[in-house]
Amino acid sequence: MDTNQRQIALSVLESLRGDLMYAHLNNGSRVLDVADLRQYLYEQMGRIRTNALMMGALYGNDGGRGQDISKSNGHGKAQL
Repeated sequence: MDTNQRQIALSVLESLRGDLMYAHLNNGSRVLDVADLRQYLYEQMGRIRTNALMMGALYGNDGGRGQDISKSNGHGKAQL
């Protein structure tokens, strides 16, 4: 695991640790054991996938880069 991957993993785990203090499952119950934690992770991954699909539908499937406004004059035509 390289340094960037390690930093990303640590960041994800730190964020998860903070989230678990206030975490509730979709059914409203608290995360109390490993089975609840697994369910919580599945729900969060599903939420992320849904958001990614919605963003892809809104902005096109260009990898999430959106429109580069620095190459546009605001009227859909590129500046020369």
